[in-house]
Amino acid sequence: MSFRNGLASLLRPEDSVLVLIDHQPYQLANVNSHEPQMVINNTAGLAKAAKAFGVPTILTSVIAARGGLLFPQITDVFPGQEVIDRTFINTWEDPKVVDAAKATGRKQLIIAGLWTEVCVAMPTIQALGEGWDVTVVTDASGAVSVEAHQVAIQRMIAAGANMMTWLALAAEWQRDWARMDTAIKLTEVITQHAGGSGIAYLWEQQLLNTPVPTEG
Repeated sequence: MSFRNGLASLLRPEDSVLVLIDHQPYQLANVNSHEPQMVINNTAGLAKAAKAFGVPTILTSVIAARGGLLFPQITDVFPGQEVIDRTFINTWEDPKVVDAAKATGRKQLIIAGLWTEVCVAMPTIQALGEGWDVTVVTDASGAVSVEAHQVAIQRMIAAGANMMTWLALAAEWQRDWARMDTAIKLTEVITQHAGGSGIAYLWEQQLLNTPVPTEG
């Protein structure tokens, strides 16, 4: 067993490519591993973080005419970008998606999608076998049950995949708050999508900008 450790194993925006798979109404209707609104929020946060760091993002759906279009919270982040619509359940069997990923020249493949046990697990396992360094964003994915999500994660870990949540991934891309060009953009994403952390940041800004009362 090879362990994922050391500085070089951490994710870097210049080496990453993100693939968002099947975040569609049909799939969301039977997500029971997570609260559906949380999946939408986390996926939007992940998409915005990728854009902030200049990470190429591939959008793909499966039979959108029947399953519905990708969530607008995702496509609005990438206006005008083509969504690759597939018939393959396994995204990595669709040459158009794979060719788009290969064209970036990057090997750190980031995947999130619905459902975890199907549309995330299959491409993850195949891509790992083809030499990709694969990370699955677990909280921007969802399954038909908690068990299905957990078993899929176990299966992918056994195959060699790395598991992360969207905010941890964004922090790993940032790495240093002195990188101001992305720190400002990431802070905006955090305020919009990181729940209590975002609210706490806004509160901090309020306090810093509130004059201290002085005695008359």
